[in-house]
Amino acid sequence: MSEPFVPTSQQVDTEFAVEVQDLVKTFPAPGGGTFEAVDGISFAVSRGEVFGLLGPNGAGKTTTFEIIEGLQAPTSGHSLVVGLDCQRDQKQIKELIGVQLQSGTYFDYLTLEEILDLFGSFYPKRLQPLELLEKVGLVEKRMSFIPDLSGGQAQRFSLVAAMVNDPEVLFLDEPTTGLDPQARRGVWDLITQLNNEGKTIILTTHYMEEAELLCDRVAIIDRGKIRAQDTPLGLVRQLQTAYRIAFVSTTPVEEEELKRLPGVAEVHTQIKTQFGYELTVHRSQETLPAFVDWARSRGLELDDVRVTAASLEDVFLDVTGRSLRE
Repeated sequence: MSEPFVPTSQQVDTEFAVEVQDLVKTFPAPGGGTFEAVDGISFAVSRGEVFGLLGPNGAGKTTTFEIIEGLQAPTSGHSLVVGLDCQRDQKQIKELIGVQLQSGTYFDYLTLEEILDLFGSFYPKRLQPLELLEKVGLVEKRMSFIPDLSGGQAQRFSLVAAMVNDPEVLFLDEPTTGLDPQARRGVWDLITQLNNEGKTIILTTHYMEEAELLCDRVAIIDRGKIRAQDTPLGLVRQLQTAYRIAFVSTTPVEEEELKRLPGVAEVHTQIKTQFGYELTVHRSQETLPAFVDWARSRGLELDDVRVTAASLEDVFLDVTGRSLRE
């Protein structure tokens, strides 16, 4: 049984930027009855960490964000931001957090500089618009309007618009959805820069590469529940087949011999490549030396030997029984 959760509104020196325990949010179901969009989730985010909620659309990620940000009340459970209760201490929390908005929610007929100046006027502490625009290379666009920006520029602007109050914690809800690969990479670089400057960042995403690249830790959320939680590498290592060794031989080999190598779980034939094989293994450092010794003892000529780790997609499939994109 978990310890009772006691809000610590005055204890702002906590090591955690965000604490969530047993959070539940119930909505009326379209056909009658109710459904739980958030179903008893718990996690904590340390100061200075990049933490990701990874899951498909409708998993409960955005609802969780809105409860922590004070935009929705939970049905039950608790959440804190830097020791402040997300329901009782909303005014103080709003001065400590930054929330990324989608570009369509801004004023189309205010310039970028005017939007930042307006947003800054809502806070006792604020950064100057030109300082913020310089951070994302948009100073030359300061007199432009949101519709005049490219997708990547608009996303970079939405990030610094969340920074007007110099927040301690940034909430980014799917920050690169809809961007091309180059623009996505630019936003990733900016998120990394902000984190290096000391910001705690909590983001939602359904992009595996994004979570693996940016996040110190990830919680996989599906149907309102957290199914697994660890570092990206830690989640992968929990799989029974965390690595793959693929190779091509100049001659056929006996699959039974491959199956007897230490740590090999399965052997697959690569049907598009003659004498191509793939081993799924638990630990590459255990299997690879034995594999090399085995090939040398048989006098095999090997070509294109590759060792790859499983991905968070594999983890998601393992813990939920379905693909992230289903």
